[in-house]
Order: sequence, then C-alpha cells, then structure tokens
Amino acid sequence: MQRALVAAVLVGAAAPVVGTFLVQRRMALMGDGVGHVALTGVAMGWLVGSWAAVSPADSLAVPGAVVAAVVGSVVIELVRERGRTSGDLALAIMFYGGIAGGVLLIKVAGGTNANLMSYLFGSISTVSTGDLWWTAALAVLVLVVGVGLRWALFAVSHDEEFARASGLPVRALSMVVAVLAALTVTISMRVVGLLLVSALMIVPVAVAQIVSRSFGRTMLLASAIGVGVSVAGLVITYWNDVPPGATIVVLAIVLYAAAAVAHPLVARRRAAGRDPHPDVLDDVLVAASDPACAADPSPGPGTTGR
Repeated sequence: MQRALVAAVLVGAAAPVVGTFLVQRRMALMGDGVGHVALTGVAMGWLVGSWAAVSPADSLAVPGAVVAAVVGSVVIELVRERGRTSGDLALAIMFYGGIAGGVLLIKVAGGTNANLMSYLFGSISTVSTGDLWWTAALAVLVLVVGVGLRWALFAVSHDEEFARASGLPVRALSMVVAVLAALTVTISMRVVGLLLVSALMIVPVAVAQIVSRSFGRTMLLASAIGVGVSVAGLVITYWNDVPPGATIVVLAIVLYAAAAVAHPLVARRRAAGRDPHPDVLDDVLVAASDPACAADPSPGPGTTGR
C-alpha cells in the first residue's frame, strides 16, 4: 500500500498536466491510441525477457511499453502534421494495431491474454519497487518538462499558426507534447490501466475548466484533482474489494458531474446579487428635466437625492 500510495500521487499529479495540452489540441483521445500501442510494447518486453531468460518474465514490460508508446506517439504526430490522413483515422489505426500486436506477441512470448489484464485495467496493489522507480523517474520528467515549458507548449497547442509566427519551434514542441503523452500513458498503466489512462488525463482537466478561466490555474487545479481522486480511489479499494483503476476514474467522472451541475447554480446566485454597474447610482433624481421635481426639490421616496 505504501508503494501504491506513492504511485497514485505521482500519476495523479503528472497525468492531468499533459492532459491540459491534449485538451487544447483537441486530441483528448490520443491517450487511448498511445495506450493501445503501449500494449504491444508490454508484449514485446515479455518476448525479449523470455528470450533473455529474465526472471520475472515481465521485468522488461515497462521499458518495452515506453519505447512503443514514444514511437507510436511520434508517428501519430507526424501523420497529423502532414495531413495525409485525419487525426481520428490515425488514432483508430493505432487502436486496432496496438491491441492486435499485443495479443499476438504475448502468445509468441509464451504467455496468455490473462498476463495483459493487469496492464489493460491496472493493478496498483501489485506495483513492485522496480515499477515504482520507473514511475517516479518518468513522472518527475513529465512534470519538469510540462510545467517548465507550459507557456510555449500552450501556445503551440492553442494556435500553431500564431506560435509559428512568434518564432517558436512548432514541430519540436509538438513532438514534446506527443512524447509527454506517451510517457504519461506508460507511468499510468499500472494505476488505472491502459484502457482507462486517457480518463485520468482528461477528466480532471474538464473539471478544472468548469471552475477556472486561466490556463495556469486550470493546470494546477487539474493536477490537484488528479492526486485527490487517485488517493481517494486507493483508500476506497483498501477497505473494499473493488478495482482501483475503475474506482479512480468513476470518482473523477462523479466529480465532473457534480461540478457541471453546481457551477451554473452558484454563478446564477452570485449574478443575482451583483450590481452590474457599481459605478452608477441606481436612484438619481434629475430635477432639471422634471417640472414636478423642480417645483419640489426634496428627494422622493426611494430616491437618493440629486
């Protein structure tokens, strides 16, 4: 549980940071595409481990997932940039190819589809010390690069033409976003699973956007929400026998639904008691334009005078 708690905090903090850029680029489903490619990398790690007689057999699963996810994300970005096919089509091809490649390679490696279940749906309670070191190193890298280059990455994600006119290296920064998404997927797969990793990247950002209007505050709040739901989901699974990854995602979605319902009500109540023109007197008696007022210059009921 100690290792699981550390992994939950690291992943919960890092995933929404990258998700903020993906939402701005309107590529919220990129995490799913990269996650499916990472499954092929997991199987490749099993295959290499079996050939090298490494024990346990999945020792190279995380490095294999990192390599496959990075390559897949770069390919997706190149296809999107060159416009030879739409982003949706590129992601769909990655979906199907990643799943098929993972199932095929795990069979060649001597394993079964059951060996992939912990990576597909997450298994935070079985995080090993080696997994935790990989998670910590990659999470710190994602946070340092994502936060350190946040304004340049935001400019590229929000408007590539403006960023290019401003002299920013658009292609290099786009590749940075793609690689950060790949690393985030690989560090999150043991917490929420490859099939649910995109939710942890996107849903906290969606919640933060409801209550925040600036990019910096949105990123900070989304990261805090990610940590909160990850830790809360882990605590719930400690006392109840429920899947941790699914619990974390459901908590995030419930929080989004609550924010979506409550925020308009709170905003409407605040607007009802707010004076839209505080610099203008509401009750002003203009005596010069009203003969009755000119005859009786004393303030009438409900007025504040001249």
